[in-house]
Amino acid sequence: MAEKTTYSYRVDPQDVDFTLRATLSSLANTVLSVAGIDAQRKGFGTDVLNRDNISWVLLRMAMEFDRRPEQYTDFEVTTWVSDYARMMSTRNFTVGDAGGRIFGRVVTQWCMIDLTSRRPVDLTTPAVAATYGRYLVDAPSPADAPRRITSVAPQRERSHEVVYSDIDFNRHVNTLRYLDMMLDMLPIESFAGERAVRMDINFQRECRYGQTLTIGHERRDACDLFEISAEGSPAVRAALEWR
Repeated sequence: MAEKTTYSYRVDPQDVDFTLRATLSSLANTVLSVAGIDAQRKGFGTDVLNRDNISWVLLRMAMEFDRRPEQYTDFEVTTWVSDYARMMSTRNFTVGDAGGRIFGRVVTQWCMIDLTSRRPVDLTTPAVAATYGRYLVDAPSPADAPRRITSVAPQRERSHEVVYSDIDFNRHVNTLRYLDMMLDMLPIESFAGERAVRMDINFQRECRYGQTLTIGHERRDACDLFEISAEGSPAVRAALEWR
């Protein structure tokens, strides 16, 4: 079995909001950057996979943060892959301060797809397992698995046309842009206090350059629910729970 890997970061000025604390988007960006860097260093990053016309796709993500670190704070992200099945793999993260105190826990679920057919690749085939399987770590996920969000009944909606700054290398909307679009539906006062938060995100389909998206928001009990749809079909759903 492999071991967990830790990477060091700092909260830079572009990562904070008006409270001078890191935004949820910047924390998510750091976590996903760590996922990419760690996969690349271990031989199964997108640079290697793309040569075989395959790539990783994020299916679901759950983030829990007890607090958001302040500007110029040093922190560490520890990551490990805990399991994988035929169609899905789980990568975990903890986020802690310089003193080793954990304030963030993230669980992500990924599949590998064929870039031409856009269909999943079997992770248990010998060719894939030979590289990927030896990096499994015998440690549980630090938080509950991402929850399925089955329905959202928007009480407010707004439209957004996908533009250049929204897209990634394959002209699909960048994961973090979805998060920004959803959080922008909330009043700014939602982010003024220092509250613990959990956010579950389900990625259901890809959105492309030039499409018009509908972003919907529903307030249900103590939870904010979001749905981003394209051409009448849900693309992303999320649930934000303030604690």
